[in-house]
Formats: sequence, C-alpha cells, structure tokens
Amino acid sequence: MWEYIVIAAAIFVLIVGGVLVALLRGRGGKAPDTARLERPDLRAPGDDGSSVDTLPRPGGTAPPVEVEVPEEVIEDLAPPPTLERPEAPAGRLRRLRARLARSNTAIGRGLLALLSGGGLDEETWEDVEDTLLQADLGVEATTELVESLRTKVAVDGVRSEDEARAILREELLALVDPSMDRSIASARIDGRPAVIMVVGVNGTGKTTTVGKLARVLVAEDKDVVLGAADTFRAAAADQLETWGARVGVPTVRSHKDGADPASVAFDSVKAGIEMEADVVIVDTAGRLHTKVGLMDELGKVKRVIEKQSPVDEVLLVLDATTGQNGMRQAEVFGEVVGITGIVLTKLDGTAKGGIVVAVQRKLGVPVKLVGLGEGPDDLAPFDPEAFVDAILA
Repeated sequence: MWEYIVIAAAIFVLIVGGVLVALLRGRGGKAPDTARLERPDLRAPGDDGSSVDTLPRPGGTAPPVEVEVPEEVIEDLAPPPTLERPEAPAGRLRRLRARLARSNTAIGRGLLALLSGGGLDEETWEDVEDTLLQADLGVEATTELVESLRTKVAVDGVRSEDEARAILREELLALVDPSMDRSIASARIDGRPAVIMVVGVNGTGKTTTVGKLARVLVAEDKDVVLGAADTFRAAAADQLETWGARVGVPTVRSHKDGADPASVAFDSVKAGIEMEADVVIVDTAGRLHTKVGLMDELGKVKRVIEKQSPVDEVLLVLDATTGQNGMRQAEVFGEVVGITGIVLTKLDGTAKGGIVVAVQRKLGVPVKLVGLGEGPDDLAPFDPEAFVDAILA
C-alpha cells in the first residue's frame, strides 16, 4: 500500500516540477533583438568564438542561449575613435616668437648690450665675435657679420639700443636669408602623391618629428600616409602608428622584426598611390653618419622608392643643441641622399640659434621646420622674420 503512495507522490512531484520548469523557460525566453543591441556590453564571446547572450534571466536558473549576431552589427556598435584636430600653423608661429624670445639670449641681448654700450673698441668687437661664435653662427658667418656691423657703426654710429637693434635685425635677416624657398612638398604632383623621406642620426627625435609633421599637414587638410621604414628600432613602427591614429592617418608597416626597410618604404609609396593620398612621409632608421654600411643602406631606400615615384623632399632632422657637431652629419647625409630641407629640433631650449645660419650656409638648403617643445603641435614652419624678431625681442 505504501509503495503505491510513494510512487504516486513521485509522479505528482515530477509533473509539478515539469510545469514549473516550462513556465520559467517561457518567461526567460529570447529577448527582443533591440534589447540585446542596446546593451552590447552584456555580450561576451563563447568558447568557440560565437556570440553568447549573457542577459540576466528571472530566477537565474536558465542556461545561456547562443544567439547569432552579424559581426558588422557588433562593429557598428563600437564608438568611433575620437580624432584630434591639430593646431593651425598660424598659432604655432605665435608660440615660436614667444619661446625663442625666452631662449635665444646669446645673440640678442648679448649683442644689444655690447653695441649700445658705447666705446666700441677692439676688445668690445672681440666680445661681439665671441658671442656670435658661442651662438653657433659659425666662423665664416661670424666674420662676415662683424665686418658688416663695424662698417655700419663707423658710418652711422650707434647712440641707443633701438639703433643697435635696427642694425642687428637687418644684418641677421640677411644671414638667415628670407629668399629661400621653405615650402614643404605636400601636394599631389602629376597625379601621384608627393614623397617625403625623413633622415637623421639616432636620438634627434626623428620618428616624433614625422608624427608631428603629419599633424602639420593634416591641419592643412592634406591626405597623408605614413611609412614606418625604421625597422631596426622595435618600438618605432608602433610609435609612428600611434601618432598617425591620433589624427586619422594610416601607417604602412611590417610586423616582422628586422624587415627590409627599402621594401617597407616601397610598399608605403605604393599604398599612397593606390589611396590617392596627397603626400607620403617615410620614416627611416636613425644612423650614425660615420657608419658607411648604414649610409649605403639609406641610399638604397631612396633608390628603391624611386623605382615607382620620385622622392620630392628629403628632410634632415638635426638637434639644435649639437651646434657645430651637427654640421658634419649634415654634410654626409647631403652627399648620400641629397637633402632638400632641415628640421631643427629642441630649438626652444637652446641659446644657440646661430645654427640656423650655419647649417643653411653649409648645405645650401633652407631650415624648413623647427621644433619648439615636447607637445604634439610643437613643430612649426620656420619663419625667418619671426625668428630674428624673437631673438631681438
């Protein structure tokens, strides 16, 4: 008798349990697609790579249900990256004046004090000469400037600091040579992008300069492609890619350690042509100018690029604080790849602005850009008049 009662009770429990489970499943059924799409943070990948619905269910007992959601829908839900808008060149020039006025005191204040002090004897003129040499103006330019100043002072005389400033401004501006073409090749030429190679020794901030140059060009509404042909330094490509991503500029790179830099440079220019970009900027590995093998490789990079496109600009990055030590570097790079312009970095922290004159005279090419500091927009087109005025401020 008891056996029948136990069996009947068990059957009753099973029936009631089945009904409850059915009810719970009915309430925990698949949520509408709109609910899932509005809460993409609640989705997680399954072990097999499929999307798994992890929305909570009443009772918390129902197992997760696999749901098919198209990948493009998931990608569309991701917020677009916020791109930075670089500062316009005009704003940078204003900061150029302010920073140079604070730093280049060796030429400006020193000379003004000497010239306006009266009693310009031979000892004073020697002090003028020493001041110019310490500012890295170079022997040839210093001799030329002192002779010109001597003549003007003898003819016109200097009775005040304002008169000294006017004479100095005229002579310094002539040395800096405002007639030089300082434009950057950044527009399409004959249906192809302009190609810029950036070269320099180790430690001059070359890759950073490439990233900042991209920002300058983006601020001018140019379509830019970066080429990470510095394959010797492990982090160089990552660094350049980060710079480009901040302003929406693509970077062509190799993910293989020690890849052929010439090949990466070639692919970068090819990509720029296919994308109809305005300009391709190729970053190259820093190398000592005394290493013949490395300099030969740099020449190879340029030759390989020229198999599909001329190189329109070769910019040499120099550290302004190296002064006359940078002159030999400039000469060797000029011989190997034909420098068309100079980028002076760290000009904000030096009183040796005379290197602007020295390097231009040595290479016969203009300083086109100057680095003003560590900020992302601290690279500015070089303006001769702003430079001279800042020195004499």
